Amino acid sequence: MRLGINLGYWGAGMDGDNLAVAQEADRLGYDVCWAAEAYGSDAPTVLSWVAAQTESIDVGSAILQIPARQPAMTAMTAATLDSLSGGRFRLGLGVSGPQVSEGWYGVRFDKPLARTREYVEIVRKAMTRERLTYEGEHWTLPLPGGPGKPIKLTVHPERERIPLYIAAIGPKNLEQTGEIADGALLIFPSAEHLEDTAIRYIRAGREKAGKTMDGFDVCPTVPLAVGDDVRALADMFRPYTALYVGGMGSRKQNFYNQLAQRMGYEKEAAEIQDKYLAGDKAGAAAAVPHELIDSTALLGTVDRIADRMRSYAAAGVTTLTLAPAGFTLDERLTALRAGTEALERAGLA
Repeated sequence: MRLGINLGYWGAGMDGDNLAVAQEADRLGYDVCWAAEAYGSDAPTVLSWVAAQTESIDVGSAILQIPARQPAMTAMTAATLDSLSGGRFRLGLGVSGPQVSEGWYGVRFDKPLARTREYVEIVRKAMTRERLTYEGEHWTLPLPGGPGKPIKLTVHPERERIPLYIAAIGPKNLEQTGEIADGALLIFPSAEHLEDTAIRYIRAGREKAGKTMDGFDVCPTVPLAVGDDVRALADMFRPYTALYVGGMGSRKQNFYNQLAQRMGYEKEAAEIQDKYLAGDKAGAAAAVPHELIDSTALLGTVDRIADRMRSYAAAGVTTLTLAPAGFTLDERLTALRAGTEALERAGLA
């Protein structure tokens, strides 16, 4: 099992330290450094900055927002980043959610599965450097009846095939991801529930495409905090968990809330959402079960973290992406080093 890191969103208050974290991960032999975007910082700028100041670690978008860019633009960005980084770029895509897609990008959040499939097909085709033509429900290239003509990408990526990941949560999205992508970006992964909540759907998609799980990268992100008091460490992540389970999306359409329900927290997920949407963020955080946080994060001593890493590897995780927590740079770097030590103690390095 490989290790990655996730820098999250730029502008979240730790910007000055993020480069140092990425460089230390590079020195420690971490496999990939991911950066995210929503409606603040964009991922390509951050990844370019990190790639220019690291040596061997891959840089990946977790995620590039599908409603933010035309697919041909994403192909251009991926090809450019792969070329400039010396073949170290990984393309992670996601449809975002209805509030961001419609409120920020002005793109209707309808038929997300069909839109994702078409988007991936166009990106893949554009990056073959063939002349780009496409006829679909959501995109037609060139536009009919106008002056447009088939054009081919002029940039040469470092590699013929750049790894493509999709952020997936729901069963149908996970199955399609297994069918059309090279990897899945997961969030709130519980090793004990991973087969039922994710892997079996990915496997079904692979089988649909006539493929096995060999070579497919199962890549969940997990918070990491090191110390002796597991409950105190878990409390650090209560606001984070409450935000996603309670406040991401609408009452009717919150993918993270639905995931918590599938893990057996139906009553608790409803309470968290009720309180969060009523403006009681502190109450929502307090309502998050300790077990939910503990099962979806790496908390405790190095030995305890090593045990949890074994569980993730046994569940089918191939790249475990860590989000090292800490109030200072030293604390984050200590957590990062503990991740490497735990992987070695687990016998997974």
